[in-house]
Amino acid sequence: MAPKVKVTREKIIETALSLVKSEGEGSLNARSVANALNCSTQPLFSNFQNVLELKTEVIELAYKTYLEFIENEINSQKYPQYKSMGMAYIRFAKDEPNLFKMLFMCDRTGEEFSHTEDFEKAVELIMSANGLSKEKATLFHLELWAFVHGIASMIATSYLNFDWELISNMLSDVYQGLRGRALNDCN
Repeated sequence: MAPKVKVTREKIIETALSLVKSEGEGSLNARSVANALNCSTQPLFSNFQNVLELKTEVIELAYKTYLEFIENEINSQKYPQYKSMGMAYIRFAKDEPNLFKMLFMCDRTGEEFSHTEDFEKAVELIMSANGLSKEKATLFHLELWAFVHGIASMIATSYLNFDWELISNMLSDVYQGLRGRALNDCN
Protein backbone atom coordinates (compact mmCIF):
# COMPACT_ATOMS: atom_id res chain seq x y z
CA MET A 1 0.00 0.00 0.00
CA ALA A 2 1.35 3.41 -0.99
CA PRO A 3 1.85 5.94 1.80
CA LYS A 4 -0.91 8.52 2.24
CA VAL A 5 -0.16 11.91 0.70
CA LYS A 6 -0.01 14.39 3.56
CA VAL A 7 0.64 17.61 1.68
CA THR A 8 -1.77 18.14 -1.19
CA ARG A 9 -1.51 20.64 -4.02
CA GLU A 10 -4.51 22.52 -2.61
CA LYS A 11 -2.95 22.69 0.87
CA ILE A 12 0.27 24.07 -0.61
CA ILE A 13 -1.65 26.79 -2.50
CA GLU A 14 -3.74 27.72 0.55
CA THR A 15 -0.65 27.87 2.75
CA ALA A 16 1.20 30.01 0.21
CA LEU A 17 -1.79 32.36 0.01
CA SER A 18 -1.85 32.64 3.81
CA LEU A 19 1.85 33.48 3.79
CA VAL A 20 1.34 36.22 1.21
CA LYS A 21 -1.61 37.60 3.22
CA SER A 22 0.40 37.86 6.40
CA GLU A 23 3.94 38.54 5.18
CA GLY A 24 3.66 39.82 1.63
CA GLU A 25 4.57 38.49 -1.78
CA GLY A 26 8.27 38.27 -0.87
CA SER A 27 7.45 35.35 1.42
CA LEU A 28 6.38 33.26 -1.55
CA ASN A 29 9.38 30.96 -1.90
CA ALA A 30 9.86 27.22 -1.55
CA ARG A 31 11.60 27.35 1.81
CA SER A 32 9.04 29.57 3.58
CA VAL A 33 6.08 27.62 2.19
CA ALA A 34 7.70 24.33 3.24
CA ASN A 35 8.40 25.74 6.72
CA ALA A 36 4.78 26.85 7.05
CA LEU A 37 3.66 23.36 6.04
CA ASN A 38 6.22 21.82 8.42
CA CYS A 39 7.72 19.70 5.65
CA SER A 40 10.62 19.64 3.24
CA THR A 41 10.46 21.36 -0.14
CA GLN A 42 9.97 17.96 -1.83
CA PRO A 43 6.13 18.07 -1.78
CA LEU A 44 6.22 21.50 -3.44
CA PHE A 45 8.33 20.29 -6.33
CA SER A 46 6.30 17.10 -6.60
CA ASN A 47 3.17 19.21 -7.13
CA PHE A 48 4.62 22.18 -9.05
CA GLN A 49 7.31 22.45 -11.71
CA ASN A 50 8.69 25.54 -9.97
CA VAL A 51 7.76 28.36 -7.61
CA LEU A 52 6.48 30.45 -10.54
CA GLU A 53 3.79 27.84 -11.20
CA LEU A 54 2.82 27.97 -7.51
CA LYS A 55 2.75 31.78 -7.66
CA THR A 56 0.39 31.63 -10.65
CA GLU A 57 -1.99 29.45 -8.63
CA VAL A 58 -1.76 31.79 -5.64
CA ILE A 59 -2.54 34.79 -7.85
CA GLU A 60 -5.61 32.98 -9.22
CA LEU A 61 -6.82 32.22 -5.69
CA ALA A 62 -6.14 35.80 -4.59
CA TYR A 63 -8.16 37.08 -7.57
CA LYS A 64 -11.06 34.80 -6.58
CA THR A 65 -10.84 36.29 -3.09
CA TYR A 66 -11.05 39.76 -4.62
CA LEU A 67 -14.11 38.75 -6.69
CA GLU A 68 -15.74 37.56 -3.45
CA PHE A 69 -15.23 41.04 -2.03
CA ILE A 70 -17.09 42.45 -5.04
CA GLU A 71 -19.90 39.92 -4.74
CA ASN A 72 -20.30 40.56 -1.01
CA GLU A 73 -20.37 44.33 -1.49
CA ILE A 74 -22.95 44.08 -4.28
CA ASN A 75 -25.06 41.65 -2.24
CA SER A 76 -25.05 44.04 0.73
CA GLN A 77 -27.07 46.42 -1.49
CA LYS A 78 -25.61 49.37 0.41
CA TYR A 79 -24.61 51.05 -2.86
CA PRO A 80 -25.59 50.79 -6.52
CA GLN A 81 -23.80 47.88 -8.23
CA TYR A 82 -21.13 49.91 -9.99
CA LYS A 83 -20.29 51.90 -6.87
CA SER A 84 -20.20 48.63 -4.91
CA MET A 85 -17.44 47.43 -7.20
CA GLY A 86 -15.31 50.49 -6.41
CA MET A 87 -16.02 50.25 -2.69
CA ALA A 88 -15.11 46.54 -2.77
CA TYR A 89 -11.80 47.32 -4.52
CA ILE A 90 -10.94 49.78 -1.75
CA ARG A 91 -12.19 47.43 0.99
CA PHE A 92 -10.02 44.65 -0.48
CA ALA A 93 -7.02 47.02 -0.28
CA LYS A 94 -7.81 47.77 3.37
CA ASP A 95 -8.62 44.23 4.52
CA GLU A 96 -6.08 42.33 2.38
CA PRO A 97 -3.30 44.84 1.64
CA ASN A 98 -0.69 42.23 0.72
CA LEU A 99 -3.03 40.46 -1.71
CA PHE A 100 -4.02 43.86 -3.14
CA LYS A 101 -0.38 44.77 -3.68
CA MET A 102 0.35 41.42 -5.33
CA LEU A 103 -2.61 41.75 -7.72
CA PHE A 104 -2.80 45.48 -8.40
CA MET A 105 0.51 47.10 -7.45
CA CYS A 106 2.94 44.93 -9.37
CA ASP A 107 5.21 45.55 -12.31
CA ARG A 108 3.31 44.65 -15.46
CA THR A 109 6.03 45.65 -17.89
CA GLY A 110 5.75 43.53 -21.00
CA GLU A 111 2.24 42.29 -20.16
CA GLU A 112 -0.63 43.11 -22.43
CA PHE A 113 -3.58 44.73 -20.67
CA SER A 114 -6.56 42.45 -20.86
CA HIS A 115 -10.05 43.15 -19.65
CA THR A 116 -10.88 40.95 -16.69
CA GLU A 117 -14.26 39.65 -15.58
CA ASP A 118 -14.76 42.55 -13.16
CA PHE A 119 -13.63 45.11 -15.75
CA GLU A 120 -16.16 43.87 -18.32
CA LYS A 121 -18.96 43.85 -15.73
CA ALA A 122 -18.14 47.44 -14.75
CA VAL A 123 -18.25 48.62 -18.36
CA GLU A 124 -21.60 46.87 -18.89
CA LEU A 125 -23.06 48.55 -15.79
CA ILE A 126 -21.93 51.98 -17.01
CA MET A 127 -23.35 51.34 -20.48
CA SER A 128 -26.76 50.26 -19.17
CA ALA A 129 -27.04 53.00 -16.52
CA ASN A 130 -26.03 55.85 -18.82
CA GLY A 131 -26.81 54.75 -22.37
CA LEU A 132 -23.19 55.07 -23.43
CA SER A 133 -21.37 53.20 -26.17
CA LYS A 134 -18.90 50.52 -25.12
CA GLU A 135 -16.02 52.77 -26.13
CA LYS A 136 -17.24 55.70 -23.97
CA ALA A 137 -18.16 53.42 -21.07
CA THR A 138 -14.69 51.86 -21.18
CA LEU A 139 -13.02 55.28 -21.00
CA PHE A 140 -15.41 56.30 -18.20
CA HIS A 141 -14.48 53.19 -16.22
CA LEU A 142 -10.73 53.58 -16.83
CA GLU A 143 -10.84 57.15 -15.55
CA LEU A 144 -12.84 56.26 -12.45
CA TRP A 145 -10.77 53.13 -11.84
CA ALA A 146 -7.58 55.24 -11.80
CA PHE A 147 -9.17 57.40 -9.10
CA VAL A 148 -10.38 54.39 -7.08
CA HIS A 149 -6.97 52.74 -7.45
CA GLY A 150 -5.33 55.85 -6.03
CA ILE A 151 -7.47 55.71 -2.89
CA ALA A 152 -6.98 51.95 -2.57
CA SER A 153 -3.20 52.27 -2.97
CA MET A 154 -3.00 54.95 -0.30
CA ILE A 155 -4.96 52.71 2.05
CA ALA A 156 -3.04 49.51 1.20
CA THR A 157 0.28 51.24 1.89
CA SER A 158 -1.00 53.01 5.03
CA TYR A 159 -0.25 56.36 3.41
CA LEU A 160 -3.71 57.70 4.27
CA ASN A 161 -6.77 56.21 5.90
CA PHE A 162 -10.04 57.79 4.80
CA ASP A 163 -13.31 56.91 6.51
CA TRP A 164 -15.91 55.03 4.48
CA GLU A 165 -18.38 57.92 4.29
CA LEU A 166 -15.74 60.20 2.78
CA ILE A 167 -14.70 57.49 0.32
CA SER A 168 -18.33 56.96 -0.69
CA ASN A 169 -18.85 60.69 -1.22
CA MET A 170 -15.62 61.02 -3.22
CA LEU A 171 -16.60 58.14 -5.51
CA SER A 172 -20.05 59.66 -6.06
CA ASP A 173 -18.58 63.08 -6.84
CA VAL A 174 -16.12 61.74 -9.42
CA TYR A 175 -18.74 59.43 -10.93
CA GLN A 176 -21.19 62.32 -11.35
CA GLY A 177 -18.49 64.52 -12.88
CA LEU A 178 -17.47 61.86 -15.39
CA ARG A 179 -21.12 61.05 -16.09
CA GLY A 180 -21.94 64.71 -16.76
CA ARG A 181 -19.05 65.03 -19.19
CA ALA A 182 -19.89 61.73 -20.95
CA LEU A 183 -23.55 62.63 -21.35
CA ASN A 184 -22.66 66.15 -22.48
CA ASP A 185 -20.34 64.68 -25.13
CA CYS A 186 -23.27 62.60 -26.44
CA ASN A 187 -25.39 65.70 -27.11
